Amino acid sequence: MANVLRRHWFLAGLIVVVLVGFAFSEPLRELPDWKILRNGIVVTVLFLMAFPLAFGDLHAAVRRPAAALLATLMNYGVLPLIAWGISLLSVGDFAIGMNLMAAIPCTLASAAVWTRRAGGNDSVALVVTILTNTFCFLVTPFWLLWTTGSEITITIWPSADGQGLSLIDMMGKLLLLVVLPMGLGQLARLVPAAGNWATRNKFTLSIIAQAGILAMVLLGCISCGLKLRSLPTDQMPTIFSFATMIVLVLTIHFSTLLLGIVAARRLRFARPDEIAVAFAGSQKTLMIGLAIASEFYTQNPLAILPMVAYHVGQLFLDTGVAERYLKAELAEMNASEESASPH
Repeated sequence: MANVLRRHWFLAGLIVVVLVGFAFSEPLRELPDWKILRNGIVVTVLFLMAFPLAFGDLHAAVRRPAAALLATLMNYGVLPLIAWGISLLSVGDFAIGMNLMAAIPCTLASAAVWTRRAGGNDSVALVVTILTNTFCFLVTPFWLLWTTGSEITITIWPSADGQGLSLIDMMGKLLLLVVLPMGLGQLARLVPAAGNWATRNKFTLSIIAQAGILAMVLLGCISCGLKLRSLPTDQMPTIFSFATMIVLVLTIHFSTLLLGIVAARRLRFARPDEIAVAFAGSQKTLMIGLAIASEFYTQNPLAILPMVAYHVGQLFLDTGVAERYLKAELAEMNASEESASPH
């Protein structure tokens, strides 16, 4: 049990903070309103995620960008379209949460980790991470305008009465809360001593960053708990609606992953590039989604639940996919050795 908890402490932590957030939402009701706390966690986590990332030699991925461009198209083009279509099967905050999850960028670390674990080209995954996170302040707001604009009021410029969600406001805040701390994290690596220290302490910094993500999930679940407590009994989400939401979210992820594999094979990509397209094209980052939801979708607190479900689901599903790739590669190697050996 100790070994299981050591390996899967983040998932165990997710369960704990979700339970605490919902069960103790009333005594903790003041925490989500502390903007300085919320924004401080976001900036710190994104800095800590970018600081230890040594992007290394990406020349090959840049010289032959087809795989990275396909994965970026899957992540920022195909996946949001799939999510929008599937979200029509849901309603309210759950539908908004699916579209919000689909509009955010690729994960900062796990896409490369899972790609590497499966024997793929992790430099392609890192390029996708750089592209989607750098341009999220431009792409994400406009996807949200199209996919959630019918359910909440979204304007291009801030309105005179301060009502509705302003795209310009969102773009500015994403630039400050996401792109700037990531950029500072990479700039800090230009100092040799700092870069070497971050590389040596990559694991510790990752643990701190994940703890920050858990803190953001806690704040979101407190808001969710308060929302649920205020709803009339006949408007409460049912167990069936929760289960349906989870199935729909997993369908979005897995269908995008499979489409990425099919597209890569049709284009005759090498297997390492195919693996990178599968993972980087379908994985999403939880941190930025939580930041957007807590800043701009305060009237839709249940929207964080599809994002949490997606994050947990991608960890489990992609572990299975990575193991399948490794088994296939091992089987091919054994077959090759058998055919090459003298009889």
